Amino acid sequence: MTRLAHTLPLLWFVTAAASAQSPPSVGRTEQASGTSSLLIAVSPVNEKVVWVSGSRGTWVRTVDGGTTWTTGRVPGADSLQFRDVYAVNANTAYLLSIGDGPQSRIYKTTDGGTNWQSQFVNDDPKGFFDCMDFWDAKRGLVIGDAVDGNISMLRTEDGGAHWTRVPAASLPPAQPQEGSFAASGTCLVTGKGGHAWIVASTAEHGRLLHTSDYGRSWAVDTLPLTTRAGSGPQSVTFRDARHGMVLGGGNSAASGDVLIAVTDKGGTRWTARTSPPLARGVWGGVYVPKAKRPTVVAVGPSGAMVTRDEGITWSAIDSVNYWSVGFASPNAGWAVGMGGRITKLSGF
Repeated sequence: MTRLAHTLPLLWFVTAAASAQSPPSVGRTEQASGTSSLLIAVSPVNEKVVWVSGSRGTWVRTVDGGTTWTTGRVPGADSLQFRDVYAVNANTAYLLSIGDGPQSRIYKTTDGGTNWQSQFVNDDPKGFFDCMDFWDAKRGLVIGDAVDGNISMLRTEDGGAHWTRVPAASLPPAQPQEGSFAASGTCLVTGKGGHAWIVASTAEHGRLLHTSDYGRSWAVDTLPLTTRAGSGPQSVTFRDARHGMVLGGGNSAASGDVLIAVTDKGGTRWTARTSPPLARGVWGGVYVPKAKRPTVVAVGPSGAMVTRDEGITWSAIDSVNYWSVGFASPNAGWAVGMGGRITKLSGF
C-alpha cells in the first residue's frame, strides 16, 4: 500500500446523489462548526460532549450537543492532519496526526483544548500512524503502517504518559507493504473486556487483527472485501464481542466491489453483504449504540447510508461529502466532512 492511499487528495471529491430516499425517521441538522477545515474524525462522549479533529491542526468541541462549537488549532501543528481523535470527557482528549516520520504524532489536552501536550513523536522515518482508540482513560492503542516486515503498534496503560511499541513477537507477521487507511479514524476499534479489532490491507487482500487481552496477543483473519491499490477495508465496527462489520472503499473503488462483510463469530468468519451505492465506497461506519435493532451508519465522499439488517439492504440519508461518523445514542450522532461540515443525526 502506498502513502497515496493514506494521504488522499482533497480536491477530487465530488458529491453524488445516492440511489435511495432518506428514511423518514432519520433527522438531519446542519451545525455550525466555526471552521472551514476538512473534518476527518469524531468522538462523542455522550449526547452533549463531542470532539472532532481535522486538517490544518484543527480540533472542534461541543459541550451542548452541537448547539455551539468551539474550534482551535494545536500550536505548532498547523501543517498537520489530525486523522483521529479520542475524547475522554469535556476536558480531556487525544489527537493523532498522520504522515511520514515525525509528522505522525500524539497530543493530549486536559483543559478543554486550552493547552496541548505532545505525548509522542514518531522517530522512525519509515513510520506512518493511521488510527487510535482507547478502552478507557488510561489504556489505548495506535496502529501504523508496517515497517521492515513488522506491524507497527503502540500501547499505553497510563493515559499516554508512556507510549511503548508492542513487541513484534506478540503480533502476526506483516504482509509486504501492509497498512491501514487513515481516512476516518475507524480502522481500529476497541470493545469491552479487552477486545480490539483492526483492519489492514495490501493491494491484494485485507486482514482483520483481533485481540481479547488489551493488545498483549493478537489473532488474524483474511477479509472477503475487494482490495487494490488505493482501495480496501477502511473501517471496522463491533456492537458486542461477536457481531461486527467491516466496510471498504477508497479512491480506486469501483462498481461491483465487495465493500461490506459481517461476522457473528468475533471476526473469525466473515460473510459478504450488499455494498451501499456510494461512489468510492465507505470511509467510516459505526453501529448506533442502543438502537432498537442492529443499525450501522456508513459515510463516504458521496454521502451517508444506513442499514438496519446487518448490510442486507441500505437506505440513503443524504448525498454530501463525509469522512467519518460517530454516535452517542440513537438520537445523537455526528457525521463530519469537507468545509467544516458537521451534521447531527437522530431518529435511529
